[in-house]
Amino acid sequence: MDDTNALFMQPAFAKAVQFIWREAELLDRKDYRAWLELWSSDGFYVVPIDPAATDFATTLNYVYDDRHMRALRVQRLSSGYSPSVTDAARTVRTVSRFTISSDSADTVDVRSAQVVVAYKRGVATLFAADVEHRINLSDGEPRIEQKVVRLIDSTDALSAIGFLL
Repeated sequence: MDDTNALFMQPAFAKAVQFIWREAELLDRKDYRAWLELWSSDGFYVVPIDPAATDFATTLNYVYDDRHMRALRVQRLSSGYSPSVTDAARTVRTVSRFTISSDSADTVDVRSAQVVVAYKRGVATLFAADVEHRINLSDGEPRIEQKVVRLIDSTDALSAIGFLL
């Protein structure tokens, strides 16, 4: 058995990976209200500009959302009033290359690779990223405590990233 198979034999890791796949599906279906329910109340969603950033509160980010800001983002994406929403891209996410970076009784940190294909007005755009999820498993239902999406081209000029990564 290789290391990947051994990881999936660990219940916490397997549960976290299934949870991450569920999150990707919810985002592709634009079920943003259900996506909000995946989060712990004090969780942060971060898309940093600097690929080496670790102190997200003191650096410039594309996204640095706490609970309130996530709710506002979902409201904007769901309202139909924003120009970027009325003609929103259709997306398909592939999440793979899962590794565990830390594991405790209550929390698991999982790193993965994500490719998002966004299709809008006859054009497909790729977004590739290294993603870090910190998932709390203590209450029986997994909850995201932190999600960091490190786009591989984060220091370039980016457009059309109004949807959730």
